[in-house]
Amino acid sequence: MEVQETRVQTDRVLTIPNLLSMARLVGVPVFLWLILWPEFGGPNNDGWALAILMFSGVSDYLDGKLARRWGQISRIGQILDPLADRLFVLSTLLGLTWRGILPWWLTGILLARDLFISSLLPILNRHGYGPLQVSFLGKAATFNLMYGFPLLLLGQGEGWFHSTANAVSWAFIWWGTVLYWWAGILYAVQTRQIVKAAGVTTV
Repeated sequence: MEVQETRVQTDRVLTIPNLLSMARLVGVPVFLWLILWPEFGGPNNDGWALAILMFSGVSDYLDGKLARRWGQISRIGQILDPLADRLFVLSTLLGLTWRGILPWWLTGILLARDLFISSLLPILNRHGYGPLQVSFLGKAATFNLMYGFPLLLLGQGEGWFHSTANAVSWAFIWWGTVLYWWAGILYAVQTRQIVKAAGVTTV
């Protein structure tokens, strides 16, 4: 498997894809405030938190698609997009776990994957590489999680609608968790290839 780089097409910062990523970043602390302290915002806090989660999922799909279609792939976008993804997944995990909606053990599985990826970054840095580009598999994992979490929040209640949302949410979350770790393992494989190639070229 070769390490692939996505070609930078523009130096502009204020593009629509970048603005979507920035909006997703701004939404992180707002979501945390809504989900962690619902008593301060009234009965509609969960509704607003749900809306932010839904916007995050849609914008995560749109920013990359629009950047490729409009020739607006930028270096800042390559940093903002995965950063916004990671922070939103992290904040959602912490918020839903704190509320008792998501079990602690599942949060631990997902956080362990991020710690695993973080442990590879110093190795990449020693060989002159920054973080590798997010793979399609990684984006698919994030997509599943970002659609599963809003449905999980929506599934908190009585009746067939909430029960259905809860069941569908867990399908997204389980599949997303598997893909999340699968992408992490492939990331490690790419890192190993870089280290191996660096060893060959320095001989």
